[in-house]
Amino acid sequence: MSMTAPEVAGILLAAGHGRRFGAGNKLLADWHGAPVVVHAADALRRIGAAQLIAVLRDRRVAALLPGFRIVMADSAESMSDSLRLGLAAACADKALVVLGDMPAVPSAHLAALIRACTPDLAAASAYVAPDGPRAGVPACLPRAMFAAAAEIQGDRGARHLLTGARLIPLPPGAAHDIDRPEDLARPHGH
Repeated sequence: MSMTAPEVAGILLAAGHGRRFGAGNKLLADWHGAPVVVHAADALRRIGAAQLIAVLRDRRVAALLPGFRIVMADSAESMSDSLRLGLAAACADKALVVLGDMPAVPSAHLAALIRACTPDLAAASAYVAPDGPRAGVPACLPRAMFAAAAEIQGDRGARHLLTGARLIPLPPGAAHDIDRPEDLARPHGH
């Protein structure tokens, strides 16, 4: 069942260099029967966002994302560059930001982020850290934060904007990201 969210733009950030993966594009690698990026895109599709935007570097990935508005990030060097491009393409009250190399995040978690995001407060995934929960992506940003997010530089992404965000714990295994070829061998959900 689709959770209609007409005020939401779903932004899939998939323009990283993937240097740690080695040869080939990690987003095109098979993970449990489909390319890595397809798992992340499908979870984003299921939330029923009014807009689906994918920020890409590799045009081959675009063919796997029907229904997404494709924004090419040919000159993007950092995650903040990609985020800026995605937010510039969004015309919505909220932007749900998802990473293309995190194939195990369930759509129910994404829907919870949308519900927790208010017009003046972001919602972020809670990661376990030695000093307590840490905010990260996926995250949902309200329109009031778009301008500040557009000013971010480097690979820190929007982490400092997520200070004080409502934290939604990631389900077990959902934080699994694909950085190296050996990450493809990890079981789904672990």
